Formats: sequence, structure tokens, C-alpha cells
Amino acid sequence: MRTFFIYANQYKDRDGKIKDKIRSYLLEKGCTCSDKVDYTVDAVIVMGGDGTMLAAAHEYVGRHIPFIGVNLGTLGYLTEIDIDDIEGALDALIDDQYDIEIRMMLSGIPVIGGESMKPQTALNDIVISRKGALHVINFNIYVNGLLLSTYSADGMIISTPTGSTAYNLSVGGPIVEPRARMIIMTPICSHSMVNNRTIVLADDDVIDIEIGEYKAGERQEVEASFDGRDPVSLNEGDKIRIIRSDKVAKIIKLGRGSFLDTLQKKMSVFKG
Repeated sequence: MRTFFIYANQYKDRDGKIKDKIRSYLLEKGCTCSDKVDYTVDAVIVMGGDGTMLAAAHEYVGRHIPFIGVNLGTLGYLTEIDIDDIEGALDALIDDQYDIEIRMMLSGIPVIGGESMKPQTALNDIVISRKGALHVINFNIYVNGLLLSTYSADGMIISTPTGSTAYNLSVGGPIVEPRARMIIMTPICSHSMVNNRTIVLADDDVIDIEIGEYKAGERQEVEASFDGRDPVSLNEGDKIRIIRSDKVAKIIKLGRGSFLDTLQKKMSVFKG
């Protein structure tokens, strides 16, 4: 790799010193730092945390360019490089000593009033939750056109394997190896002792999550978000159709087993 684009979280590198350090080192090594993402760029170096990686993936997902994250925050699952090891990591990129993991993404198509809206992509998850007052949401879940189940819950998380360690994990969903290809559906605070488990579906399944009937004469305020972005309001009878996206995220990895290493470190933090 010889040409890079640096995508920085300005709130975590307010004075730009870390970005300047990375840029200067790359230039000293005879590399090019582009001021835009085009066909000449070999990789995007993302400075920040997992949220910054998600933002970069959304912005450049159609470019087929791999990403690598420099962690400027707490321990994350998507960021690969610790700031103390930055020069060695950059050397590995320059010397082509890396692997690229292909991560599946989801496409969520809001269907509002019977009309399909613009699809939205998600690398981590699509979350449907209440927008206004505290109330239970009734969901009708269809898979490949057949009714799977109905849920009464505070919300629903539909995640990729990459997103399994995000919101999905916090509500008791399973941890999934991020290179896997499957769709994980986990209710948020299900109000049923029966329908309170995660359902794992094939990556080629078509999932329709319909907002069910609420109380007579009352409207539910429900909102769907895509990696925490681009919120869409839904009402009774509206739905989100979720399929595997034809887009993928390419994540650069410098060490084998890095997900397991990060998972072990994260678990150690949780244990105190």
C-alpha cells in the first residue's frame, strides 16, 4: 500500500497532532496522503473509535476500499491499531503485511404507507425502538413471506455478526465471529417469557418487521435507525424489510486472532 486517506474524528484529535504524525510518517516513507477518496487510494486510515469507523464505512461503503482503525478512545472491536504502536502498524501496511476481512452489511428498506423508501445500509445493526412516551411495541415478524412470530417488546435489534458485540450484546444477544454470514434478531426487553430469545437467521433470508396494532384510537411513535443514524419514523402497519446488502465493508487486520484477543481484553475489563 502506498496511497492513503486519513479520516479523523476531530473531537478526539482536536489539535490535529496525531493526524499530522501519521501523515508525516507516511510521507517520510515515500507514501502519498490523498485529500480525497478516489480510485488511487489503497486504504482509509480511520482515527477515532468504533463510531468513527461506522461513520467512515457509511460515507465510503461503495468505494470498495479497505479501512483500518486507529483507536483514540476506549477499547473497541473495530479499531485495529493502538496509538502507541502506530509506526509499526503503518510499516506493516506499507510492506503489505496484512489481511483483509470481508464484513457483511444489512440493507433496510422502510415501507411506509405501502410505499418503499430509499434503502439504508448498516454495518452494525438496524434498531427499531419507541420514539416518544414509554410504551410496548407490538411487532409482527415475517421471514421469507411467512409469519414467524409476534413480539411485544421495547424494541428490536437486527444485527450483523460485526454488530453482535454492540447493542445486541448489551441486551443479552450472542457474540458472533465477525466474519460469519448470518442475521441476528434480538428483542429489547421482551414482555413475554416465551418470545424473549435471539433468533439467528440465514444471511439470504428476507425479514419483514411490521409495526403491529397498538391501543384502539392511539398511535405508536416508533423509529428505526441504521447504525444509530438516519432515523425513520414508523406507524402502525409500516415495516422495515431487511436483507443482506450487496455492499460489504473491508476491514484491514494486522494480526491473526485479533477479534479473540480484543474479546478477551474486553471481558477482562468487564470483570474489573
